Amino acid sequence: MIVSVDGILQYKDPDGAIVRVGGVGLWIHSSISTLNHLAPINSKVSLFTFLYVREDTLSLYGFATNGELTLFKKLISVSGIGPKAALALLSGLRVEQLSQAIVKGEVDSISCIPGVGKKMANRIVMELKDKLEYEGDIIEGLSPGQNDNDAVVALTSLGYSAREAIQAVSSIPDAEDLSVEDKIKLALQQLMSG
Repeated sequence: MIVSVDGILQYKDPDGAIVRVGGVGLWIHSSISTLNHLAPINSKVSLFTFLYVREDTLSLYGFATNGELTLFKKLISVSGIGPKAALALLSGLRVEQLSQAIVKGEVDSISCIPGVGKKMANRIVMELKDKLEYEGDIIEGLSPGQNDNDAVVALTSLGYSAREAIQAVSSIPDAEDLSVEDKIKLALQQLMSG
């Protein structure tokens, strides 16, 4: 798998760029925000990449930041969203704006992006909201211990949403002295009784 590319920028247009690496020119599809961040033609560039493989195609997608690459991978995991639609979404809103719109369920903001209708925006929110909410770097509202994060991960793997798991774990009294197992048991009791 090609995870990054360092080379000389030979060409760019609104669909992507050609980066020369060791005498070979690679066509790299990119979002408008990444293309705007690239150095001038004939300058050295570095991109995080994702190799999209299908039986009839190999396509390389490049991003200025690891955050943009991560969100791209999440977007293409949504049923009905391919790489082109994911790039349109990332070109329409900055990574932080798009992530926030998904977490807050702002379907109208997402559906304003050209090529993205209400139906697609709803599907994105429905499938990614909890994933992005949980990954919002480390979960707000939890005490700083790793045990809390481990308990939340265990609860989400049992099918609870990130929000439910966080609320249950953060509402356990005197949680600092409890083991992960005890936190999971107490949180499960709360979730089942509520």
